[in-house]
Amino acid sequence: MGLSLLHLNLHGLIRSHDLELGRDSDTGGQTLYVLELVKGLAARPEVEKVELITRLIIDRRVSSDYSKPIEKISSGAEIIRLPFGPKRYIRKELLWPYLDDLADLLVERLKRDNNLPDWIHAHYADAGYVGALVSRRLGLPLVFTGHSLGREKLRRLLAAGIDHDQIEQNYSISKRIDAEELALAHANLLITSTKQESEEQYSRYGRFSVKNIEVIPPGVDLNRFYVKDSNLKEEEKELNKLFKPFLRDLNLPPLLAISRAVRRKNIPALIETYGRSTILQQRHNLILILGCREDSRQLEKQQREVFQQVFDLVDKYNLYGKVAYPKQHKREQIPSIYRWAANRNGLFVNPALTEPFGLTLLEAAACGLPMVTTDDGGPRDILSRCQNGLLVDVTDREAFRDGLETAGSNSSLWKTWSNNGVEGVSRHFSWDAHVCNYLALMQQRLKFLAPRYWSFGNQNESGSIGKKLLFLDLDNYLEKSKDLSLLRQKLHDLSSKYDIKLGILTGRSINAARYRYAETHLPKPSVWICQAGTEIYYADESKSDIFWQDSITVDWNRKGVEKVLFDLKDYLELQSIENQGPYKVSYLLKEPNDAILPLVRKRLRQSGIAAFPHLKCHWYLDIVPLRASRAEAIRFLTLHWGLSLEKVLIVASQQGDAELVRGLTTTVIPFDHDSSLDQLRSQQRVFFSDAQDGVLDGLKHFRFLKSY
Repeated sequence: MGLSLLHLNLHGLIRSHDLELGRDSDTGGQTLYVLELVKGLAARPEVEKVELITRLIIDRRVSSDYSKPIEKISSGAEIIRLPFGPKRYIRKELLWPYLDDLADLLVERLKRDNNLPDWIHAHYADAGYVGALVSRRLGLPLVFTGHSLGREKLRRLLAAGIDHDQIEQNYSISKRIDAEELALAHANLLITSTKQESEEQYSRYGRFSVKNIEVIPPGVDLNRFYVKDSNLKEEEKELNKLFKPFLRDLNLPPLLAISRAVRRKNIPALIETYGRSTILQQRHNLILILGCREDSRQLEKQQREVFQQVFDLVDKYNLYGKVAYPKQHKREQIPSIYRWAANRNGLFVNPALTEPFGLTLLEAAACGLPMVTTDDGGPRDILSRCQNGLLVDVTDREAFRDGLETAGSNSSLWKTWSNNGVEGVSRHFSWDAHVCNYLALMQQRLKFLAPRYWSFGNQNESGSIGKKLLFLDLDNYLEKSKDLSLLRQKLHDLSSKYDIKLGILTGRSINAARYRYAETHLPKPSVWICQAGTEIYYADESKSDIFWQDSITVDWNRKGVEKVLFDLKDYLELQSIENQGPYKVSYLLKEPNDAILPLVRKRLRQSGIAAFPHLKCHWYLDIVPLRASRAEAIRFLTLHWGLSLEKVLIVASQQGDAELVRGLTTTVIPFDHDSSLDQLRSQQRVFFSDAQDGVLDGLKHFRFLKSY
């Protein structure tokens, strides 16, 4: 049996053919890279199957291709589209509320097929978040590629003078950074395309470990990108038609830029540099391939703004007849455009503020087109291997202009650069080399990973679990209920008539929880999730589940937590010893403070401590291992018992219970709930009860009382 691989690429529009590159800010080089990587892996003899997981989209505004649940890429590769979030196509920043649904869907699918992949490779922060959850729950190795990172984006935007609140509103930057931290904490391997990413970008993350990182230069399809050949005349004729409406003299050496119309690509700076240089205008045309558009007014806001800047600058410097920015082009024309520019001794220009990857630079080099590029990230590594152009500081207009003027002034040097680029790409950046390096690293890493130690659907020794499972919170819902008599009678009926078992959630120790629970005179639970999700006990057993304990205690450092938070004693105080646990550090806030949670999270992250802070009822702060929570404990149980998450009903009532609501479980929120939960009213699987007895009301609403 060959290797089975699972790739996650959740946002953007991705299909097996005719990628709509540049359509929007989410459909760029990452989608091309992932698709080419999947194709390259599937073609290898040691790989049996590659699945690419993305989002199912049903939207008249986009192609129906994206609504197909399964799409064949090649004999060994498929795109699997799973439905999560709205049916319509939305930008990646709006996907965050739905990622837990996808994680649950993916685990259910893999569990059902019982054919787990050898590893998961998650691309970008959103997929990293989902990949971390799936890896954690199924014990699968995780590979993470960030492609571009939230901390770097935040740094750049702040440096550009954009307000932090505006950045948060537009980009959900804190969620993105949190997801990247989670992915780094779970990843067995981190793949980057450049050393700069590792040394200057990933190193800013608290959960980054240098031992997990490998640099694999990106690959180029040399069957598409190559120097001019006998078909050049036909290519020339077609491209001349494309550019002639814009340019007075088609034969001038072009400065060519190909990118999406987004701020990070810094295209307006290139136009302004060109507009301020008489030499550049006399010597070169400027050609901008910025994706396809029908009507710029219908583009998303950021693209509209970039195009408006383009139009305004062309007008400001009177560049008509010198600058081409065609509305439409075909993806298959891109290699021809590189060759067309190279045949005129042109230059490829990348003015991006940050460039972690640089695939277009490699494509241009393979076609014999030298480069003038931003001195950031990927271009540095490419130029060090190919010696085919210049690095420039694109934020310094004079340096940028001098670099462009110098690069276009020496025909002998141009020819040397052109030859160097073709040879360097062939030697260092082919897809064959990329895929071979990738597989070698994977197989080497897999040798040192411990195998999974449990299978799905095992019955626990305490007895058979029912077809449905109801979780109640002992510390809040049950303790504060004024009249338990009706619930007491109904719960006694649930097990015998409806095959519903009872689970208890509590922050207490098992002994304290059992003592307090006995006072309620409710039926005996089948399972207890204690100490804020760090311990699981079955029925009357006295020992906690050792498999759960082993899975959550990775890198746990209790003393480290106390040390890092010691100087916050003006805000926090340790609770008494009986409220502590081996995998839980519990504090009491001296007064409620919404700012305490992000502060504690930041402290833990900066110290590299694998821990998760959880605030309950506005006063109680628990620090638990990163992999532990009540929600994750519930998922651990359902996997072991072979129980669908849709058959789990949870009663949530207090601040801090939002974690229980995410994903595919169903939730009842009683009428006397904490107001912080009102933001969950739009969730499909959440029922807000107005009845006196919310549990019974919720059981009826979700038809949990329906017999089989």
